Amino acid sequence: MCAPFGERGLQDPCRVLGFPTTAGQRPARRTRRDHMTNDGLPRRLGLWSSVALVIGITIGSGIFRSPAGIAQKVPSPELMIALWVVGGIITLCGALSLAELAAALPETGGFYAYLREGWGRPAGFVFGWSELVLIRASALGGIAVVFGEYLLRSFGVDPVSHYIAARALSAGAIAFAAAANIAGANVGAAIVGASTLAKFSALVMLVGASLALGGGHGGSVGNLTAAASAPVGVGAMGLALVSVLWAYDGWGDLSFAAGEVTNPQRNLPRAIILGTLALIAIYVMTNVAYLYVIPIDAIGRSPLVAADTMMALFGRTGVVLVSVFVMISSFSSLNGSMLASPRVFFAMADDGLFFESIAKVHPRFKTPYVAILLAALLGMALVMSRSFEALTDTFVLAIWPFYALGIAAIYRLRRLRPEMPRPYKAIGYPVVPAIFILSVVGFVINSLINEPIPTTITFALILLGVPVYFFAFAKTEK
Repeated sequence: MCAPFGERGLQDPCRVLGFPTTAGQRPARRTRRDHMTNDGLPRRLGLWSSVALVIGITIGSGIFRSPAGIAQKVPSPELMIALWVVGGIITLCGALSLAELAAALPETGGFYAYLREGWGRPAGFVFGWSELVLIRASALGGIAVVFGEYLLRSFGVDPVSHYIAARALSAGAIAFAAAANIAGANVGAAIVGASTLAKFSALVMLVGASLALGGGHGGSVGNLTAAASAPVGVGAMGLALVSVLWAYDGWGDLSFAAGEVTNPQRNLPRAIILGTLALIAIYVMTNVAYLYVIPIDAIGRSPLVAADTMMALFGRTGVVLVSVFVMISSFSSLNGSMLASPRVFFAMADDGLFFESIAKVHPRFKTPYVAILLAALLGMALVMSRSFEALTDTFVLAIWPFYALGIAAIYRLRRLRPEMPRPYKAIGYPVVPAIFILSVVGFVINSLINEPIPTTITFALILLGVPVYFFAFAKTEK
C-alpha cells in the first residue's frame, strides 16, 4: 500500500495521487470537468484542528538551522527578530489568498492546478518542470543536511570539520526515505506522532530552559539589544528574508485541505490567521531564546544553534536530547517532502502534459517509484555539492515566484470565471494578494542584484522548461 503523508497525514495518498490501491486497478482518466469537482472528502477539520495543522506542517528543520545564515547577513538582534515578523506577515498574506484557490479548485496537483487554470497549460508545465529539476531536490537536500549534521553532533562530532561524513549521512537519509516510500512502508504513520511531539518538545525545551536558566550560563538581556557588529543594508536584509521564508514554507498545505475544513468561509481564514500568528510567536520566542544565551556574532558562527544553546545550558546531555528531537522532526519532513513530489507529476501526466514514465506506478508496491527515485537522486547530488544556504535559497527562489503567480491567478479567474464556486474568498482582496505578490517580486529583484550568478542560474533552469514544453507538449491533446 502507499505510505501516508508524513507530517501532513491528511488523506490516503493512493487516492490523493490517483494511484491504484489494489493489484490491476488503474486510475481513471479524468476529464476537465472532473478537475473542477471536489474530491468528495468529508469536512472533518474544525477550527482548532486546522490551527494545529497550520503550525504542525510548517515547523520543520528551518528554525533549528536557518538562524546562523540570517545572523551572518544581518548581525543585529533587533533586525533579525523583525525579519521573522515580516516573514510571518508575508506568509499570512499568501495563505489568506491561496485559500480562495484551494477552496475553489480542491484537486490533485496543488499549485500546478492553480497555474493551469489561471494561466494555461504552459505555466502549469513550467512549474512541474521546476519541481522535477530544482524545487523538490533542493527541498530534500536542505532538510537532509539538517538531519545529517545533527546526527553527527549527537555523537560529539563537529559536522563542519567532518563535512563529507555529514553529507554522506544526509544522502543516506534521502536514500532510506526513498526506499521506504517506494516499498510502501508505513514510515509516515510510524513517525508522524513522534515528529509532532519532538518538534514541540525541542522548542518548548529551548525557549523555557533558555529563559529560565540562561542567566546562570552566560545569558544576557543585553544580547537582545546589542548594536549591530557591522552595517546592515537593505540588500542584506532581503537575502536574510529568503532564509526566513524557508522556515515558513509549508503555509500552503492547509489550503490544499480546504475541502475538508468545516464551515470554510468562517474557519479557514481564522485558522490561517491564528496559526500564522502562533508561528510568528513561536519563531520569535525561539530566536529570543537563542539570542539570550548566545550573542548574535556567535550565532552567525553556529550552524547548529539549537545544539549550541543546549550545550551552554545542559552540556552533552542537552545536545543529545535536542539533536534526537531535531532528527525526528527533520526525517518526518524529509519523508513528507519525498511523498509529496509525485503529486504534481502524476496530475500533469494525467493531463498529457508530462512524461508518463515519470508518473509510472510500481507493479508490486503500487507507488510512484520513478518520480521518487528521480527526486532522491537529484537531492543526493545537491546534498553532496551545495551548502545548506545555497539549497534553501534555491528552493525559495524557485518556488515562491510560482506561489506569487498562482495567487495572481485570483485576479484573472475572478474576472474571467465569475461563476466559479468560491466557498471562501480572500480576505482583504485585492490588497492582501497584492502585498504578497509585491513582496515576492521585491526579494527576487534583490537576489538578482546582490547574488546575480546563483539567482540567474536558478531562473535559467526554470525557464528552460519553456522550450521543453513547446518542443514536446505544445501540441498534446487531452
